[in-house]
Amino acid sequence: MDIKAKINEIVDKVKNDPTLMESFQKDPVKTVEKVAGVDIPDNIEDQLVSGVKAALTTDKLAGAADAIKKLL
Repeated sequence: MDIKAKINEIVDKVKNDPTLMESFQKDPVKTVEKVAGVDIPDNIEDQLVSGVKAALTTDKLAGAADAIKKLL
C-alpha cells in the first residue's frame, strides 16, 4: 500500500466533505477505514491517521496564512 497516496486521497475527501470532517474529528480511525473502503491493518492505521491529521493541519495553516496576506 502506498501510504502517501492513500493519505492524499483521504485528505481530499475529508476536507471537501463537512460530514466526513466531523466524523474524522470524532473517530479518525473509523473514518479513515470508511473512506479507504478497507479494514486498515493495525500496523498502518496510526501512520495513516497521523498523516491525514498532519495534512489537514497544514492545509488549515496555509489557508490562514493566505487570509493574513490578503489583509496586508
